[in-house]
Amino acid sequence: QVQLVESGGGLVQAGGSLRLSCAASGRTFSNYAMGWFRQAPGNEREFVAAITSSGLSTRYADSVKGRFTISRDNAKNTMYLQMNSLKPEDTAVYYCAARQQRAQYFSGVYDYTSVKEYASWGQGTQVTVSS
Repeated sequence: QVQLVESGGGLVQAGGSLRLSCAASGRTFSNYAMGWFRQAPGNEREFVAAITSSGLSTRYADSVKGRFTISRDNAKNTMYLQMNSLKPEDTAVYYCAARQQRAQYFSGVYDYTSVKEYASWGQGTQVTVSS
């Protein structure tokens, strides 16, 4: 499986921005659909955003739509999450995840919002948004 390492988390004031990165190694990155999930204390891990292997198609949770942007650079084996207009409720550990699925667009083959659909996970990076 592909190995994933997140970075870029930290402490930021409400309204601020952060960019998370997810570096992949060990397999051909362009063969993998990717996702970002987050988990706050006492909560289940929840979907944030997803992107197809080609990078041509993206999906977002309603809670982050218009504020977060997922992207990837297959030449650099890296995925990103640009987070703007951060809110205290965005505080969580953020995880990147990978699923071996080569496609240009989402086609309903799998539920990109489900943690069960992703076989590889990073260790997580903490994002804390102060009010």
